[in-house]
Amino acid sequence: MSNKKKEPSGCGCANIPISVIIILVGAGYGLFTQRDKINIYQIFPQLPKIASTNINSAPITSPVTSPLSTQAEITPVNKPVPIQPQIPASIKEIPSPNTTPNNIKSLTSVVQKPLPTAWQKKVIKGIYLSRYQVTNNADEKTIRDRVIYYKSQGFNTIIHGVWGNGCSMYHSKVMQKTLGYKSCPNEFQDKWLDWLIDEAHKQGMEVHAYFERGIKIDKNSPIYNLAVTQKWLVPGVDKTYAGLDQYVLDVENTNVANYLTDTLVEFVKRYPQIDAVQWDDYLAYHAELPGKINRTDKLTAFMQRMIKEMKIANSHVSFDICHHNPYWAKQYFAADWLKWGVDNVFIQAYNDKNFQDELNYVKDYQGVAISESQSHRLQQLVNNPDIKSILIFPLNGNPEITAANINKLLQNVK
Repeated sequence: MSNKKKEPSGCGCANIPISVIIILVGAGYGLFTQRDKINIYQIFPQLPKIASTNINSAPITSPVTSPLSTQAEITPVNKPVPIQPQIPASIKEIPSPNTTPNNIKSLTSVVQKPLPTAWQKKVIKGIYLSRYQVTNNADEKTIRDRVIYYKSQGFNTIIHGVWGNGCSMYHSKVMQKTLGYKSCPNEFQDKWLDWLIDEAHKQGMEVHAYFERGIKIDKNSPIYNLAVTQKWLVPGVDKTYAGLDQYVLDVENTNVANYLTDTLVEFVKRYPQIDAVQWDDYLAYHAELPGKINRTDKLTAFMQRMIKEMKIANSHVSFDICHHNPYWAKQYFAADWLKWGVDNVFIQAYNDKNFQDELNYVKDYQGVAISESQSHRLQQLVNNPDIKSILIFPLNGNPEITAANINKLLQNVK
């Protein structure tokens, strides 16, 4: 009979005591059922950590509270004016209480391939975060993690909505005095913008405060009733965009001019480290308003005053606009912004049919703003040395997804 040692076969489970097997099965079941609450790296520290790429872990905005979630390109009325993504008239400004889950997972840096040198050379690589879109009820860690995430996706500037539809997204003494309450209805943490600015500067990024919708409001605005009773509005309804009725504040009205100017001055004093403020093409009076009154000179005088007072309050903050090209702005919107005294201009090129014509203007200014639906234009813009900066406007209500998609496209830019 051979004295050779018998080799073990299989996994050797037959040699394990049944009590040990029962313990292992029970432990495995416990880990499985509690897998969302357990940090596996605490149990197995030798495992390499994988950066989270789950974009869906970003805050979920309800259709009612995400101003950009259902937008589509809207055809302007009567004039072939450049198209800006708009808020459908049916969408309200007031957020639901559950726009941001409490158990949101942190967004962390995602390891990516090096982005093209031409993109890295752009002065500003910015992404817009509209009001309510991602910040409502978000805690400090969530906000800081988001900043880091956008940095990881190749952006160096966040243009975040801080004001719009006539009211602020931060606690404002001006608004409290004027309206009797401190902000637009929201669940923003008191220090949300402080955290955002602080983390961005730590990451070598900038934050530009986005004053959305300029001097236009709709019936959902908290200041609408006051504007009507105090005669703050110019006559008529602004129907620049089909299906969207807007009402335009009259900057010739002293109370309106003071409200807007005091709001901006208060903002740059309260947030002295903000890098820039940006107003959009809603600083305008559409030529088709009733009466066809030319308000160009009055708007220019107001803008010159507002910018001057902002600079006195905080000379370090840049006053920027993202507007139609100078011809369209003056011809159809009474916005002769060449005379306003702004620091930087970004030309809106949302109307893809006129895209090449818009680029003729862009080279003379700070940069261009496009929507994510124009991502097929990205390679052309990145490789054009005359385009100094590129701003991306998300439309899907999930800017984290937009950022990831842009990053992916950039890796294919040659």
